[in-house]
Amino acid sequence: MSDKKRALNIVLAGLMRRYQERVPNVEHIVNEMVRAGMIGSVNDIINDHIAFRTLGVPNLGIQSLEKVFLAYGYTRMDRYHFDAKKLDAHWYSPPSDPPNLPRVFISECRVGDFSKTTQTIIQRYASSITEDPVDALDLMDGVAVDEFLHTRLWDQPTWEDYSTTAKESEYVSWVLNNRYYLNHFTISIHALPDGYNHIQKFNAFLESIGIQLNDSGGKIKTSGDGKLLQSASVSNKVLVDFLTNDGSAMQQEVPGSYVEFAQRIDGRDGFDPGNANTIFESTYSDQVDR
Repeated sequence: MSDKKRALNIVLAGLMRRYQERVPNVEHIVNEMVRAGMIGSVNDIINDHIAFRTLGVPNLGIQSLEKVFLAYGYTRMDRYHFDAKKLDAHWYSPPSDPPNLPRVFISECRVGDFSKTTQTIIQRYASSITEDPVDALDLMDGVAVDEFLHTRLWDQPTWEDYSTTAKESEYVSWVLNNRYYLNHFTISIHALPDGYNHIQKFNAFLESIGIQLNDSGGKIKTSGDGKLLQSASVSNKVLVDFLTNDGSAMQQEVPGSYVEFAQRIDGRDGFDPGNANTIFESTYSDQVDR
């Protein structure tokens, strides 16, 4: 096995291990899929894509994080703009060997488009990062990259900073708190057995086992060409230790990560910005708290 393949295997395994620990819905969905006879184990699931969120500031953002996956043979593909949410994104196509590697979707917030208050808060946390941290990594050392993706690059936000940014952009508050933790992984619905390989039927299965679905724009998000159908659970909450501005300690439950589901028809590749625009909201309070 080449160094690239070995490192990528370690990174993907590390991402999924920590993701599953933080998102109880993953184990619940997988167990119920096994019970229903759809899969024999989690290893039978084809992961359509994984997604990351980041801050569009010098030394971070898409231009930094993408270096990890480009080094492993991924190819940069389309760029998307989400003007209302003040976000940009790229997706990355995986190498063909081994087969069935997940696509990667990386988004970043356009910091300069936010209010001065939010910009000041973001810069307060990002200003300590004076060099691109990826440049210091040996990207063929999968263990080191895995640790990097789960290491806090900036201070934990205060509760006031988290709450203030959330009023303008719940994407920003999510990134400040969750850093590079995996935002979601995606079950390939079209790869499941007959009876479950259509997203309408799979959504019904999900709701029958108590999974709440993101209903922004409808529970099924459909691309303009009708060949990419997606749905998503709402985020599981995580209990987080915050400090207040006066130094007091407090705990709050805030959105963590979620699970996505995708059905691709006729080998449809890539993403759809309309679908992605509403799926972002799986971590937003109007979805998580309803």
